[in-house]
Amino acid sequence: MQVIDARGLSCPEPVLLTKKSIDANAHTSFKVIVDDMATCENITALAKNLGWTVSHDKTNNHIEITLQK
Repeated sequence: MQVIDARGLSCPEPVLLTKKSIDANAHTSFKVIVDDMATCENITALAKNLGWTVSHDKTNNHIEITLQK
C-alpha cells in the first residue's frame, strides 16, 4: 500500500499530493498521513467527491487517512 506522509505540509500541498496519487490510479488503496484535522477534512471531501471510500484513524500527533477505490 502506498503511503503519502504529508505531516508538516500546509494546505493545499497534502490535498494536491493526494489528487496526484488518485489521478495516477496506480493503486486501489493508499494512506495519507496528516497532522491536522482541517487537512483531513479537505482530503476526505476530495476523495469522496471522486468516488473513493475514506476512513481515518487519529493516533497521537497525526491522522492516518485510508482511501480505497
